[in-house]
Amino acid sequence: MNQEDYRQLCAEIWEHNWHYYVENAPVISDREFDRLLAILIAIERDHPEWIFPGSPTQRVGETVTGGFPVVRHKTPMLSLANTYSRDEVEEFIARMQKLLHKKEVLFETELKMDGIAVTVRYEEGILVRGVTRGNGREGDNITSNIRTIASLPLELRGNYPRVLEARGEVFMPKKVFAELNRQKQKAGEPPFANPRNAAGGSLKLLDPRQVAKRKLAIVFYGIAEESSGKIKSHYEAVQSLKKFGLPVVEEQARCHSMNEILKFAEKVEKRRKSLPYEIDGIVIKVDDLSSQKKLGITGKNYRWAVAYKFSAEQAETKIKAITVQVGRTGVLTPVAELEPVYLAGSTISRATLHNEDEVKRKDIRVHDVVVIEKGGDVIPKVVEVNKAKRSSKSTPWKMVDHCPDCGHRVARTAGEVAVRCPNKLGCPAQELRRIIFFVSKAGMDIDFLGPKIVEQLVEHGFVKQLSDIYRLKADQLFELPNFKEKSVQNLLASIEKSKDVDLSRFILALGVKYVGVETAELLAGRAGEVDALYKLSTEELLEVEGVGPKVAESVVEFFADPENRQEINRLLKYGVRPRVKQVKSHKGHPFNGKTFVLTGSLEHYTRDQARSLIKERGGKVSSSVSKATNFVLVGSDPGSKYDKAKKLGVKILLEKEFIALL
Repeated sequence: MNQEDYRQLCAEIWEHNWHYYVENAPVISDREFDRLLAILIAIERDHPEWIFPGSPTQRVGETVTGGFPVVRHKTPMLSLANTYSRDEVEEFIARMQKLLHKKEVLFETELKMDGIAVTVRYEEGILVRGVTRGNGREGDNITSNIRTIASLPLELRGNYPRVLEARGEVFMPKKVFAELNRQKQKAGEPPFANPRNAAGGSLKLLDPRQVAKRKLAIVFYGIAEESSGKIKSHYEAVQSLKKFGLPVVEEQARCHSMNEILKFAEKVEKRRKSLPYEIDGIVIKVDDLSSQKKLGITGKNYRWAVAYKFSAEQAETKIKAITVQVGRTGVLTPVAELEPVYLAGSTISRATLHNEDEVKRKDIRVHDVVVIEKGGDVIPKVVEVNKAKRSSKSTPWKMVDHCPDCGHRVARTAGEVAVRCPNKLGCPAQELRRIIFFVSKAGMDIDFLGPKIVEQLVEHGFVKQLSDIYRLKADQLFELPNFKEKSVQNLLASIEKSKDVDLSRFILALGVKYVGVETAELLAGRAGEVDALYKLSTEELLEVEGVGPKVAESVVEFFADPENRQEINRLLKYGVRPRVKQVKSHKGHPFNGKTFVLTGSLEHYTRDQARSLIKERGGKVSSSVSKATNFVLVGSDPGSKYDKAKKLGVKILLEKEFIALL
């Protein structure tokens, strides 16, 4: 075989790959495909000088990266403005007609994939780079990880342009997601909340071999750059991508009117549950590319496109029982034990009922048929009771009088909704959940130490208090189910890594009552070191903006407790090194000296990221709104803080305004 025959075999394998992944219509068996791939591998072993980047064997590299280099996007990757109603879609259409001076505008509509936005660049038909959206201006170079996606060709087919940069979405199919979560739960690790989080977490892995095991997929929906200049419409762009061998969005249509757009949306929503991947709506785009260019962008969004979001998926199921869960601070939370039902990417068998008042307000009873949905597509919640299906034997639920774990009589505090178990030192449920929270991502962030593994460590008697985590030995871990050499090494390395911790994260991990992320950061900033926490008085804490009497009293009580002090000292003795993180200051910035409160879900940043950005620019973040608050940063589904800000006349910042000020 000569080199030309070798390249022809590569092309043949890619052709079969395209039929399998893009057309969903394979023309040869898996066994025959594997035989062709084996021949190719043998040829490349004999002629390593022939191997080129577009070979089907060059998907997974052998090296683990030390991080992802940042790449600036030649064309910005912006987000879409959201619409939720017919009126908002009509406003968008009218706006496009007005800006383009046309009575009729042709729109392209497609599925809105719920995945991770990426851009992939090909030169001379060969994949050269894959980059995440990042902040829209620059993203992470994840080329080694994106090459592992089986449906993504490393070499284009057909009459492709010399340069092609395509925009797409990486996602995890529903079946793959379900299997991944089964494996994580079996290993005692917390499951992913939804397929989007799973896909995002997978792309962040530094070892491409591990990424390949996650079986991610990709679809493309647009072109950022192409050197031929022949493509004139968005619809044509998607069709061209398919001709070049790229997987594209499954549903696509051209629409001339509001009615046509709504018909497309209705058709898609009916198919939503049967699709093999998650979607959360449709995208509506001006079809003509020259019109898109003319319309341009506004802030962080494309002016020529919007997302029409579907309402959160709901499902109906029956409550088998209402149990009570004891939290790390002793709070008793009612939980609905449900007949398992599949919803928005996962099987739901439990849903929090928050508190006794919530159960009474919604009149939730055992055996009730209820409607559930995932709040923010993450946390299952009971929306309402289907009272038409209520059993005549049902009776109102009552909160227990004694802790279900230790039997201690529960306590109620005037003015508080929460019911607590006051037996904080003798209640095994509280201690277990304190440990689970301590090692969690929000706390010390110890990888490979999920709730089930913590439970096993406690059951074996290896961990009785927080500091025992740092005394664990390999021989103890080998006694746990499914723990082999590699898993033991991984966990011990992660425990060691967690010892270098920011003081605010350490304070949060300790589980002080009423102390959340913002308050922990305020305490760390005020104290500066662990020893100083012991000496803070109520009066000194009240001088810290954002700390009220209830929090101050709780903090003083916690750090004055001899048991708590002994435990903190043990943690320090075993090598935990809390320190105050030094942040770069932006003098003269509009945020300098200003106090922020965050509410609702942000689209471009996590809460932690937004807090860091504010602090880097000299601002402060508080957990409560007062007259001293300068800005309330509002995301989607804001809570009561938004209402209070409006009442007090505090400046409201939308996310796009926040980004502009950054």
